[in-house]
Amino acid sequence: MRSLPVFADLRAFLGWAEGSGDLARLSAPVDLRHEMTAVQLAALRAGGPILRFDAARQGEGRAGMPVVANLFGTPARVAAGLGLMPDEIPAFGEFLAALRNPAPVDGMRDALSRWPMLRAALQTRPKILRRGAAQERRAELDMSLVPVQTPWPGDAGPLVTWPVVVTRPYASEARQISRYNLGVYRAQVLPPDRLILRWLAHRGGAAHHRTWERAGEPMPVAIALGADPATLLAAALPLPEAVSEVAFSGVLRGARAELAPATTVPLLVPANAEIILEGWVHPGETAPEGPFGDHTGYYNAVEPFPVMRLTAITHRRDPLYLTTVTGRPPDEPSVIGEVFNTLALPMVRAQIPEVTDLWLPPAACSYRMAVVQIDKRYPGQARRVMLALWGMLAQFSYTKTIVVVDRDIDPRSWDDIAWAMATRMDPARDVMLLDGTPMDYLDFASPREGLAGKMGIDATTKIGAETDRTWGQVMALDPAHEARAADLLEGILP
Repeated sequence: MRSLPVFADLRAFLGWAEGSGDLARLSAPVDLRHEMTAVQLAALRAGGPILRFDAARQGEGRAGMPVVANLFGTPARVAAGLGLMPDEIPAFGEFLAALRNPAPVDGMRDALSRWPMLRAALQTRPKILRRGAAQERRAELDMSLVPVQTPWPGDAGPLVTWPVVVTRPYASEARQISRYNLGVYRAQVLPPDRLILRWLAHRGGAAHHRTWERAGEPMPVAIALGADPATLLAAALPLPEAVSEVAFSGVLRGARAELAPATTVPLLVPANAEIILEGWVHPGETAPEGPFGDHTGYYNAVEPFPVMRLTAITHRRDPLYLTTVTGRPPDEPSVIGEVFNTLALPMVRAQIPEVTDLWLPPAACSYRMAVVQIDKRYPGQARRVMLALWGMLAQFSYTKTIVVVDRDIDPRSWDDIAWAMATRMDPARDVMLLDGTPMDYLDFASPREGLAGKMGIDATTKIGAETDRTWGQVMALDPAHEARAADLLEGILP
């Protein structure tokens, strides 16, 4: 199924990108405060390559290691991180949906046909090493040695933006990988040896933290910086609670994850990362985090979050530091979200079969709005689909606007969407409003923090009891005439 090689670590991915002409090295000095953000966003918005800053500066001094940015700045590179070409993403989504909900096996022939799926499941078991490449060297407990960006002018300080935070719940064992959570939670640097971990209450890391706080015990935490693409993407995916990110990374990578024991905390960590930060979060210890520029295009409010006290910093012999910037789309998370949208569609269809396509517009923060195409067959079906998305699938709990369209409407075309809303939707009849539903507390439009309304817009053709009027007929040309026009105008039109 895979057209590209397995990328065991970040360096393998960078080597592939450089060989494809998709990596640029910048030798000119670039300041970590704000200036690097401008360069990253300019490259991303132009569909540019991965950037390697070889002369990153911290004020007047030069950073001690190269900085890598814009890693997943194009959908093609996100797909490559999964070991796929862009046109293979839909089929891989079907494969993952089948892996999650396999159909009954019918005889030996059917079992053999499913070998790729069985092989992927076997590869989810991680391989435990005695020591990893990320532990070749041990550094001073000083985060100023790591070239951490301060992305935006209003930011409170340096912010780690691509951390893979490793946690496990209280009363679990270090080798119980199935209990682990890997999450991408930004981390504010408090020099020299502390970090503020911003994990929201509904995320896995926060849930683990609550179990340690109830027990009155400090919680071990590790942070992998510069992990391999599969681990980065698995940690970023909104996976169900029962699915281990470590296991899922094995499916994405097509090879078993490699872990190694941390040196000062009872955790297993990604062995092939560039840098590992180890430490403890003590019960009740918090610090004010922020403000920082967020994916909404606004600075978030200052709030207390847990503090991680570092006990070790280990790294490769010649480490690279991986960074990104979040802000109003387009940014790197919104590009990743575009690919995840396609990847998730088969899983959505497994729950709601009449959904034929789905688009989460990147400009709407990649999750706050959805345009859903359905195969409409009965009155009220559009509303049923809206309620199913909000009620059955947790990843849509923060989607505050859903527009439902018919199969003849391209859900990724604003022109098509506008036409459907203008000609198939009556505001008094076809708009459904809900109140007091869960919402991302970063949504400043919400009247109450964490609670907001939702709007469903039925922009489908009305049938049966939905209307008392005879519905108009859509105008369309004969396909044969359109083909003839194309032949006649060949070489004339640009």
